[in-house]
Amino acid sequence: MTYRLALIPVLTLGLTLLTPAAQGTPPDTTLPPGIEPAERSPISSYFVAPTRVVWQADQGVQNADSLVQPHVGQPVLKEPRPACTLATASGAQGGILLDFGRELHGYVELFTPMTPEQTKLRRVRVRFGESVSEAMAELGGPQNAGNDHAIRDQVVTLPWLGKKIVGPSGFRFVRIDAMESEVSVQLSQVRAVLQLRAVPQIGSFRCNDERLNQIWQTGAYTVHLNMQEFLWDGIKRDRLVWIGDMHPEVSTINAVFGFNEVVPRSLDLTRDVTPVTEWMNGISSYSMWWVLIHEELWMHYGDREYLAAQRPYLTALLRRLADLVGPDGKERIEGTRFLDWPSSSNPQGVTAGLQGLLVMSLESGARLLTVLGDKETAELCTAAAARGRHVVPDANRSKSGAALLSLAGMSDAKRVSEEVLKVGGPRDISTFYGFYVLQALAKSGDTDTALDFIRSYWGAMLDLGATTFWEDFNLEWTDNAARIDELVPPGKKDVHGDYGAYCYVGFRHSLCHGWASGPTAWLSQHVLGVTPLEPGFRRVRIAPQMGDLHWAEGDYPTPLGPIHVRHERRSDGTIESAVTAPAGIAVER
Repeated sequence: MTYRLALIPVLTLGLTLLTPAAQGTPPDTTLPPGIEPAERSPISSYFVAPTRVVWQADQGVQNADSLVQPHVGQPVLKEPRPACTLATASGAQGGILLDFGRELHGYVELFTPMTPEQTKLRRVRVRFGESVSEAMAELGGPQNAGNDHAIRDQVVTLPWLGKKIVGPSGFRFVRIDAMESEVSVQLSQVRAVLQLRAVPQIGSFRCNDERLNQIWQTGAYTVHLNMQEFLWDGIKRDRLVWIGDMHPEVSTINAVFGFNEVVPRSLDLTRDVTPVTEWMNGISSYSMWWVLIHEELWMHYGDREYLAAQRPYLTALLRRLADLVGPDGKERIEGTRFLDWPSSSNPQGVTAGLQGLLVMSLESGARLLTVLGDKETAELCTAAAARGRHVVPDANRSKSGAALLSLAGMSDAKRVSEEVLKVGGPRDISTFYGFYVLQALAKSGDTDTALDFIRSYWGAMLDLGATTFWEDFNLEWTDNAARIDELVPPGKKDVHGDYGAYCYVGFRHSLCHGWASGPTAWLSQHVLGVTPLEPGFRRVRIAPQMGDLHWAEGDYPTPLGPIHVRHERRSDGTIESAVTAPAGIAVER
């Protein structure tokens, strides 16, 4: 059976799915007596075939190509074609490297046929890789291959005439090596098991620039892979809920899928494990992003009951944040002071960004508490934010810090764009805070520069073979770099293993990180021009910023159904827009 990609349109990037696997327990299924599951899994599984053999050892390998032929997904007594054989003898170790065509989260299944040596132990080493070079790497060393968060390098014992499941991890490539010298290993089939939420892609984006279309879709897929039981930041490493990192992810989910329970589930988890006297994830700015995410959810979905449930924690947190604005207006944030990793070496830039972020959080909190009827705390927040607005620290050329001051309305957006954000082009931005640089460029009206940043910076990852966006990226890494989907040729740089900094040195670097999806949300928000003006999208503004594009169209999810827009540039340069909105939504232009 062929799996219909239309059921999950976000997978139309070229991934070939064989069949859906077990879908979890359907609501109407009667379980056997005595089984009382704690909850139903929200995650579905899909079988994915390998697309090619990237590499095989010079000796000890036979019939490797049989693994990329169609298979039934079940061990059988008589295989229709010769199995792949991996042998270890005379110092030669049989091994192969398989490509599944696209970044995946999940497992790999190894099938073994009937063989004469039934009692012989068969072991193989299995290495997952987000790049070819990672799958070929040894643990440790200067390139820092590891097993953090998910075991990606292990030796497993195979059954006779059966199936072994290995994982989970985030990967595209899998290397398999024979480990026994006394008996060869035979593999009749190898397939991946993709795990993700089977949620429809409601939002869409298309324009006359196919590179932007691919970037929008890649950002959507990057976040989709991280929508597991909770909203993770990475599927190989950082399989955790990081609240600050969630802000771009939530913006992307809002633009692609609409409401999904993984968002409140993750927000509530972090709230419940973090006393209000501490910072979420141990980082001061992350507690501020928690406030800002809640206002974005409120404007998108208008769920008053959910917002009201946040009131005790929200009130206590905002009182704490208001106290961090001194009488002189300067922020007095204690604890870990962090925006994004590349800003860490610029403490003055971090100070500037935190001043702007604190003001934004207090003003956001004041609006939320006004809705909830807490006039006293709302006024406290408003007064603290007003004091904070009078202090505008120099960002010391930090694009991240300057962008937050611009978005807070504390620095002139056009001046920030010209003097800081555009200097050097998209260099010195990060995949995380690049989203806010794009937002600040849009605020300045410089859509052309923002589109150029997206094409040049996020597009460069695609040029290197990426199918999801990375934890971090630097345009200098592209100089003489090999693609991630090929063996690194002599004289070329390994863009995965040779670079990275801070906590993501070498292969520890995640090549699927949800915080890098910002262009997807940005293109929907600014090029399509969709902004909710009242909670639950009861009133919406459609104000496209087309930049150099000739046309753009797409859908934006709302609680009342998707809004469809199409914008075309007339010969005189003006924009003609067609908007179709569900009943109950008032459209302003």
